[in-house]
Amino acid sequence: MNRIRDLREDRDLSQSEIAKVIHTTQQQYSKIENGKADISGDKLVLLAKFYNVSIDYILGLTAEPRPLN
Repeated sequence: MNRIRDLREDRDLSQSEIAKVIHTTQQQYSKIENGKADISGDKLVLLAKFYNVSIDYILGLTAEPRPLN
């Protein structure tokens, strides 16, 4: 999940700050970023809304971070 790390770092945000956005702990978010834990669909939606990018972009299915409508 390098994309979510890149999105977070590009905005100078901490893992704790993003963990709050998706209603989880910093430790669990770290595992998600490092590929040691899966992210649920509802948390993926929260990230897409927060960053205003498509889920396809977060998942690496497209290189274009299209904003949400």
